[in-house]
Amino acid sequence: MVTRRSFLTAATLGPVVWAEARAAAEPVALTRGSDAPVARVFAAGPPAALIVYVLAPSALLGWPMRVESESLSWMGPPAGDLPLLGRLAGRGSTVSLETLVQLKPDLVLDIGTVDGTHASTAERVGQQTGLRYALLDGRLAESASLLRRVGALLGVPERGERLAREADRILMEVERGRPGRAATGVYFARGTDGLETGLGGSINVEALEYVGARNVAAAAGKGGIARVSLEQVLAWDPEVVVTQDAAFARSVRADPLWRGVRALREGRVLCAPTLPFGWLDGPPGINRLIGVLWLARRLDPTRTGGDLRGRVRAFYDAFYRIALSEAQIDRLLGDAK
Repeated sequence: MVTRRSFLTAATLGPVVWAEARAAAEPVALTRGSDAPVARVFAAGPPAALIVYVLAPSALLGWPMRVESESLSWMGPPAGDLPLLGRLAGRGSTVSLETLVQLKPDLVLDIGTVDGTHASTAERVGQQTGLRYALLDGRLAESASLLRRVGALLGVPERGERLAREADRILMEVERGRPGRAATGVYFARGTDGLETGLGGSINVEALEYVGARNVAAAAGKGGIARVSLEQVLAWDPEVVVTQDAAFARSVRADPLWRGVRALREGRVLCAPTLPFGWLDGPPGINRLIGVLWLARRLDPTRTGGDLRGRVRAFYDAFYRIALSEAQIDRLLGDAK
């Protein structure tokens, strides 16, 4: 088990960038290693890969996850030229330490949940390879800070600052519109049958909580992703069902077994866009910034002002370096029902 003492002690053993969990006001700080710009980054998981890609794509050695060809077509170069390398973080590592050393990264970057499991991975990899390793908090509230910090690490502080200001603008708008009344009960349906979801505090359903909705699955406790039963969903009786699986969104509306759920009776099933990455999850990274704006608007159209189409266009131009056509915006917002 990694204690705070052993974790910080390990930080003195080599040229490793470590992360320290602090109070909520400053949840993560780099505690060891140079902040000099790096040119070669191994992304330990999808959130890290995405932030490196949007900031400095030439620094990303490869994808830790498979990116489908359709998703690649919604991104600027060189997304399609990057190899699939595998991951060190999340649901099982697929990269050996020998392979990692052979890739010769200047930095191993992990963004997401900062806990004992991920800290242990950072400690082990750093000690066994001597590579610099940064473990950073990936919560939505930290998006602007992440963009600034990683932008500085990659030697692109101006771009980091530009995207950070956009992140701040989006999050402040969503925060200002949080409802003062009782929160809407929302169930986030994952998978083809909709019976996988995130429990209370899960980073995978953080978007719900950020917009001020109530994650009904929190009634099952705290944790990450979990399988639940339809009986549990019926008991929670959410007012809204949100999904990113278009096939599930179509089928559930006609499924008699789900008709007992209030959201189905009232026709409140929302399907978030997923190109090039999920707007609410998949991965739980900065891709969610446009998603929380969309979700806030869908839950309460009076909450956020402005032209949503224009906001989507601006986000994709700034973050993904792609100029959306009207047809592409129609595709995104037309599917998001």
